[in-house]
Amino acid sequence: MRLVGIGVGPGDPELITVKALNVLRTCDVILVPATEASGDGAGRAEKIIVAACPEVGTRITRVPFSMADLSGVTKRRSEAWETSAKAAVEAFEAGATQVGFATIGDPSVYSTFSYLAAGVREHIAGLEVEVVPGIMAMQALAAACLTPLVEGDETLALVPLKKGTEQLTAISEVVDTCVVYKAGRHVRKLAELVGDDPAVAGSNIGLPNQVITPLSEVDEAPYFTSVIWPPKRGGTGERI
Repeated sequence: MRLVGIGVGPGDPELITVKALNVLRTCDVILVPATEASGDGAGRAEKIIVAACPEVGTRITRVPFSMADLSGVTKRRSEAWETSAKAAVEAFEAGATQVGFATIGDPSVYSTFSYLAAGVREHIAGLEVEVVPGIMAMQALAAACLTPLVEGDETLALVPLKKGTEQLTAISEVVDTCVVYKAGRHVRKLAELVGDDPAVAGSNIGLPNQVITPLSEVDEAPYFTSVIWPPKRGGTGERI
């Protein structure tokens, strides 16, 4: 029995990889996150799959994942992990040999897949686990705004901004480019920290309602807003 974490990209169905499509087609059951935001409708991962690979739509099962708890292992979050693991275990017990879990972006970066896999392993001995990487929001945002993430010998940091800018302040002093995830709640403090540097904010990357704006012009933003804060660059190839 195999459990596969499948990265389906940031939102644009054309950014799902060929490997992800091939693996989805071989899954007996495909689990997708259902959050408070999606309600009774399809979440972003499910929408990407249905658009890119409609023939697997009947194999999709929604499992709950709470996004309301911003930090810590809360009771609601633990129950969601248990329910999702149970859905995978029940699929295997019903005869499935391969169960996929689709996640936006990449399953190895701020993803719930690792929690799901840990829960399923507790019930199924010898479980095989595989990860199919996916394109991340920071890559899609960099492409959309024509901003290189790093050049030459520059360094890159990925920083979640759930708890304010203190951690980012320290990190920005030792790296060249900072990519900030979950920036919406602290976007004004972030803009103050960045100052006159050429930072770009993006939300709903790859979707019809995509918004990409210089950070200095943003007064408020959705929680899942990504920001690229690159260094000030001069001549071509100066960092090589």
